[in-house]
Amino acid sequence: MPGEFPNVPGMTRSRIALLIDADNAPSGALDAILDDLASYGETNVRRIYGNWDQPNLTPWKELLHPKALRPMQTYDLAKGKNASDIALVVDAMALLHTDRPEAFAIVSSDADYTPLVMHLRERGVNVYGYGERKTPEPFVNACTRFVRVD
Repeated sequence: MPGEFPNVPGMTRSRIALLIDADNAPSGALDAILDDLASYGETNVRRIYGNWDQPNLTPWKELLHPKALRPMQTYDLAKGKNASDIALVVDAMALLHTDRPEAFAIVSSDADYTPLVMHLRERGVNVYGYGERKTPEPFVNACTRFVRVD
């Protein structure tokens, strides 16, 4: 059930599931992303995916507790494979059918999420995408709204 806006009787806030691909997103943009999402609703779910044993995720590690991000550990089972991408997609589908958020925010510059975004949109869910300028157009165009964050 969406939460109510303070001081506005009957007006509800959308529940947003924020899913971050830590390998393909800039940590420095998180505050701007959270501020933008606050204009659409409340980010009730905040998950970030990656292999937390890898040193390249250190900038994200520093934000986990201050920004209430739930780290989702995905080990590199085989070199060059996208375990984090698969875990994010599986969680998105589970959230769609269990928690039923009104919107998803996907933070990544990876076009592999395009089919997921299209699937969510077909089910009437808004998808806000955030990524760098290098983000391929299919992902950008599939989102309800896409914001470049570099």
